[in-house]
Amino acid sequence: MTAPADHRPRRRLLVAVAAAASSGLLSARLHAQAGSVRVITVGGALTEIVYRLGAESVLVATDTTSFYPAAALALPKVGYQRSLSAEGVLSLRPTVLLATADAGPPAALAQLQSAGVRIVRMETEHSFAWLRRTVQRVATEIGRAEAGTRLNDELAVQWQSAQAAIAAKAGARPRVLFVLSHSGPVQVAGAKTAAQAMIELAGAVNALSGFDGYRPLSAEAVIAAAPHFILTTRQSIEALGGVDGVLSRPGLALTPAGKTQRVLAPDALLLLGFGPRLPQAVLELARALGTAA
Repeated sequence: MTAPADHRPRRRLLVAVAAAASSGLLSARLHAQAGSVRVITVGGALTEIVYRLGAESVLVATDTTSFYPAAALALPKVGYQRSLSAEGVLSLRPTVLLATADAGPPAALAQLQSAGVRIVRMETEHSFAWLRRTVQRVATEIGRAEAGTRLNDELAVQWQSAQAAIAAKAGARPRVLFVLSHSGPVQVAGAKTAAQAMIELAGAVNALSGFDGYRPLSAEAVIAAAPHFILTTRQSIEALGGVDGVLSRPGLALTPAGKTQRVLAPDALLLLGFGPRLPQAVLELARALGTAA
């Protein structure tokens, strides 16, 4: 007679899975193993990372800051990262929400978590080390840890190449003024911003100092800062009516950068996103500033 099968290990597994699901904390790794992971990304850099991991098949939606690669534009949008709607997000039946520290409002995130969505928030830091940590964390959360290691190895090579090109062009560091105006008043960047971090990574210095974050453009301040370059974004150029529109703002035409029309305008997500194109963005900016070989 055949001995009866022992179903106790299977029953224990089912009980454990049920308990985790009822508490809303079922891990993304378990979902990935079952082939049912459904990811929403809130933050352009996070969306780029998922695509670079070759895991775009798990994406069901992104936020409105996710416009690269082009394929991401075809996905449903859950709105701007700071003003998410819990109902809208839940309608897409996500298992994991990958979000930046800026995501909100808190009430919406609390609703999502109560509904069983795993919320994974990334701290904000403008550095290559942050990018590497974030790549590995995203990869692990969606069950692509090995792909994350491979991507980080690739990024390390690209980063070393960019840094070597900057080191090979030692010399005076140009002063750079970052100007931003996508939809509101013209602002300039101070410390603790992605703009200042990019300027410094590219071997230059921020022409303005003494304040954190962004503040309104002041003609007296920018004239005194005497920047050699004005750095902005493609989106700001479009919003302000081209290079002439930028230089028509108070004081900018009277700076060394304005007089020589040295205005640089990369894409906003490339320049400020700190996603997996960071080595490329730093090298391109450094070459435009003359700080890289």
